[in-house]
Amino acid sequence: MTEIIGIRFKEVGKVYYFSPNKTKFSAGDKVIVETARGVECGEVVIANRKVEDENVVQPLKPIIRKATENDLRILGENKKKEEDIMKVFVKKIEEHKLSMKAIDVEYTFDGSKILFYFTAESRVDFREIVKDLAAIYRTRIELRQIGVRDEAKMLGGLGICGRPFCCSSFLGEFQPVSIKMAKEQSLSLNPTKISGTCGRLMCCLKYEQDCYEDLLKITPKIDAYVETAEGRGVVVDSNILTGVLKVRLDKKQDAPPIAVKRDEVKVLKDAKIRVNRDEIAALKGLED
Repeated sequence: MTEIIGIRFKEVGKVYYFSPNKTKFSAGDKVIVETARGVECGEVVIANRKVEDENVVQPLKPIIRKATENDLRILGENKKKEEDIMKVFVKKIEEHKLSMKAIDVEYTFDGSKILFYFTAESRVDFREIVKDLAAIYRTRIELRQIGVRDEAKMLGGLGICGRPFCCSSFLGEFQPVSIKMAKEQSLSLNPTKISGTCGRLMCCLKYEQDCYEDLLKITPKIDAYVETAEGRGVVVDSNILTGVLKVRLDKKQDAPPIAVKRDEVKVLKDAKIRVNRDEIAALKGLED
């Protein structure tokens, strides 16, 4: 077992493990650590805890110190600098007439680097703008092109459900989301209904998937052949959440399907949920 603390550098970002260096920390503490980007100030979100060795990438970097009042002052000053730097970034994009959109700026705690985040529909030659920014700020400049999901996470907003974006409110990391998940959750494969503001499949499809997978194990699927109290038939509709099935009986082909509960039928031959090639082709862009 290895003792760790979990640190986050953005309000809703990935949690990184560090060694507490024989010091006790509480959630909410600000700490100074060394990262691949230089010295940074992060927030403890997981207090001292022991985890399995296989869950840790060794060697763990130790905490430098708990943030002092002076460290917090520097952190606040850096945030103000980022606002001014962002304005310069936008201005330089306009001056160089580049097809890119400024999204965010990060000024590292020790001032050793400034990261500029942007989106663009294609590759952009930003060498000249890097030279301009380096001449102004006299430090290392790094421009990073991000995707539409990262843009939504950084900027935030409201989803079609009326709540703040999951990615900007509580999801620390993006997980792969597939068309098959939407199919298994009996959702309409209409791009406007299964995609978020970012134009990609909604993140909620992923974190609800485990529940649907459990329900699919006990719920006959459409086209399954089942036996009911009134006879055998084929499932023509299946509500996974309520467990209500509509079954067209063999002996009453012209009659409306009967409604039965999933625990009231015996599955003789279950069906499979498949996404056909046309559906995949039409919606493939939503998975990127």
